[in-house]
Amino acid sequence: MSSDAQKTSEDRRKYEFRKVIEELTEYEGSGTQLVTIYIPEDKQISDVVAHVTQEHSEAANIKSKQTRTNVQDALTSIKDRLRYYDTFPPDNGMVIFSGAIDAGGGQTDMVTRTLESPPQPVESFRYHCDSEFLTEPLEHMLEDSGLFGLIVLDRREANVGWLKGKRIEPVKSASSLVPGKQRKGGQSAQRFARLRLEAIDNFYQEVAGMADDLFVDKRHELDGILVGGPSPTKDEFLDGDYLHHELRDKVLGKFDVAYTDESGLKDLVDNASEALADQEIVEDKRQMEEFFENLNTGEEATYGFEQTRRNLIMGSVDRLLISEDLRSDVIVYECPNGDEEYEVVDARHSTPTHECEECGEEAEVMEREDVIEHLMAIAEQRGTETKFISTDFEKGEQLLDAFGGVAGILRYSTGV
Repeated sequence: MSSDAQKTSEDRRKYEFRKVIEELTEYEGSGTQLVTIYIPEDKQISDVVAHVTQEHSEAANIKSKQTRTNVQDALTSIKDRLRYYDTFPPDNGMVIFSGAIDAGGGQTDMVTRTLESPPQPVESFRYHCDSEFLTEPLEHMLEDSGLFGLIVLDRREANVGWLKGKRIEPVKSASSLVPGKQRKGGQSAQRFARLRLEAIDNFYQEVAGMADDLFVDKRHELDGILVGGPSPTKDEFLDGDYLHHELRDKVLGKFDVAYTDESGLKDLVDNASEALADQEIVEDKRQMEEFFENLNTGEEATYGFEQTRRNLIMGSVDRLLISEDLRSDVIVYECPNGDEEYEVVDARHSTPTHECEECGEEAEVMEREDVIEHLMAIAEQRGTETKFISTDFEKGEQLLDAFGGVAGILRYSTGV
């Protein structure tokens, strides 16, 4: 499998996991009756079955009859699922969720989900019974890789934050008390210059303190630190050895940045693209910049569900661009004249009725499925690469908000 195809497969798997996790976090039990089991790959299935059997026996002591029944039913369902596995779980382990969820009106539904081979290995065996499913360890596994510290500063203000995978997170800010270059009447030039240098030094120490507080504890996880600002501010800050000595070695470079508020953190990431060449957010930005460039020429770009689907079927899409935050379904209708028509709806909404665009008669619902699954299936058949795009930068937000979360970079112009 090529590296691009492997990356697409990993992104799709992350998306599928994320969808299931979002669904699971919405479920609630009326008591501590939702069971979650994390199973590492080196844990023998027979040992897990023994543990579940023991928990089933101990659940008999639960005072509430309804909770007792629900917990034991969940454990029975988990044991049934475990029968499908041999000696050990799949690579990276697996997680099983089972329990009676609140369906409204005093009713419950039994739900059981098994997630195999998560993006990162399950570290230890864990049995959890509560009113909610335990999804937090899985959510951490899905976080984008790469951790960078960000510092932007001039002599007026500074901001410090993180670049976590594709996400830029502002955390701390400070404003300086450095006086302007014009001294007040009565002050000697020499005394004014000394006071100004002291204020600058104090401000640099304050910025370094913010960075130390944020980064030192994470220094072994940090992939690097980026520093931005105008010259000579960033040079003075770095050359003055204000940062903790273990952080100085982590500095990947200093970059010219015009703004030092929160927007300056985004500018810093943009300007440090070469240093971040392997990071996903830079790749996302490159894809979107190419899309907008093609769109401006009016040729090798497409967007929106229907136009992109048609181009995919024609085999003209080189790369399918999908927003990571897209949560929509496509409904396939069959019209009285035998044609198929499509309608995209929010995944949380019910299936609407649909009138045929040709004859005006009501069409019959044939199928409803996830928009991303629908488009990716066509893309795989046509040899089209799929890219998932973050919304943590402006053009990524535009893909979701202005273009319906779906776009494509074309191999050639089709006029569609």
